[in-house]
Amino acid sequence: MSVDTTSAHHPDTDVADVEAILDRAHAAHLRWAATPAVVRAQVLRAVGQALENAADDLIPIARTETHLPEGRLRGELKRTAFQLGLFADILVDGAYADARIDHADADWPMGAPRPDLRRYLRPIGPVLVFSASNFPFAFSVAGGDTASALAAGNAVVVKAHPGHAALSDHTAAVVRTALDAAGISSDVLQVIHGRDAGPHALRDSRIKAAGFTGSIAGGRALMDIAVSRPDPIPFYGELGSNNPVFVTNAAARARGDEIVAGFLASFTQNAGQFCTKPGTLFVPVGSGIVRALASASLPPAEPMLNDRIESGFRSALDGRVDHPAVQVLARAAVADNGPAATLLRTDIDSLLADPTTLEEECFGPTALVVEYRDESQLTAAARTFEGQLTATVQAEESCDVAGLVEVLAEKAGRVLFNQWPTGVSVTYAQQHGGPYPATTAVGTTSVGAAAIERFLRPVAFQNFPQHLLPPELRDDNPGSVPQLVNGRRVSAHQDTRDRE
Repeated sequence: MSVDTTSAHHPDTDVADVEAILDRAHAAHLRWAATPAVVRAQVLRAVGQALENAADDLIPIARTETHLPEGRLRGELKRTAFQLGLFADILVDGAYADARIDHADADWPMGAPRPDLRRYLRPIGPVLVFSASNFPFAFSVAGGDTASALAAGNAVVVKAHPGHAALSDHTAAVVRTALDAAGISSDVLQVIHGRDAGPHALRDSRIKAAGFTGSIAGGRALMDIAVSRPDPIPFYGELGSNNPVFVTNAAARARGDEIVAGFLASFTQNAGQFCTKPGTLFVPVGSGIVRALASASLPPAEPMLNDRIESGFRSALDGRVDHPAVQVLARAAVADNGPAATLLRTDIDSLLADPTTLEEECFGPTALVVEYRDESQLTAAARTFEGQLTATVQAEESCDVAGLVEVLAEKAGRVLFNQWPTGVSVTYAQQHGGPYPATTAVGTTSVGAAAIERFLRPVAFQNFPQHLLPPELRDDNPGSVPQLVNGRRVSAHQDTRDRE
């Protein structure tokens, strides 16, 4: 079993200190929200650069606390800095504000005159972010939730994950120093620790939204707090996913060895500690894929993130192995530094008879291989899954999988064709979310440009004089942001009263 040394004795943040932090966050938020978007963009870029400059200080701490390899951590830190830069680009572009202008129209055809109405998105308020254990940079103190909330103009309070508490403090120090250097109050980002600190902050009326990445049980408990407040708030939780993969007969014949290699690499990557790890692989009976997997050399054991996660994995795996319809297909050599990668096997009838048990996420280096007889059974199996972050189809272009894809699009936030779900690119079109229990807010994403939308709220101004309007809604458009004027897109310098 691994031993957590760096974070084991990190002191909790007591209630009095949480209260003081929330006071400071509220005050800092008012100033940060009023900061022009182009200035916020400059600050985000400065923070990203500061994190990259601090890599040699941060990486050793991360390695000690999480046991993740250096190459993985350096790549993750680069991703973290990159997404700060991406949100800076989004701020400069201005389209995130969704500025809409309807001029007064006495002849509006609904039967009554239309007033002058102008709508845009503004910061929602101080945001509470719960860090994830498995991404100590990209889903932690300066990760995607924090970056998108800061970009939207909100102060952020981060509940640090106990699995990398020291790294959380060091990362926060880098960010806060960069904020100070940019002339921005460092209280725009603050960190709290301890099991009780997060729920206490979540219940506080100064917090206006929350982001979370973690277990279904933990996320559901926090969501219930968020929506049961006297003033319920949005809770954006990423909770869990099985990420099934469906292999057609034609794909198995054409690319069986390639599919085997890709699957092995994907489900064992970093000891299977990815929320997008493929947990179930559907393959045709007699295709040779099962035989190839049974004889494959599984990668050696790796340390898991911490003792609690390793213990949970071993318990879940033992329960799955004990299922009467499940057999062990392959297992790596037992080692002292972590649990052995394990492949399990069952048949389609057994899965359809007990989907709740056999489709449950098992966070760690294991996956279930399911053999089917007829491809029509794939669609039936797909329908049994709860909400997923991803679902994958391995098929040839000539395969008739339209019905299966349609079912998977109902079940998952991202559907892949002939690729593997581990690795979530930070892009404009990325979707990292899905129906419950994959997430608590099916219409949102926690990765990519659209993540900023979670931490904005719409406000409309009716019949206001120009000088009292936000710059994004003025006719002279001083920030040159995209505007929808009278239902039509106009360029930044076009006369907004021109309905043509």
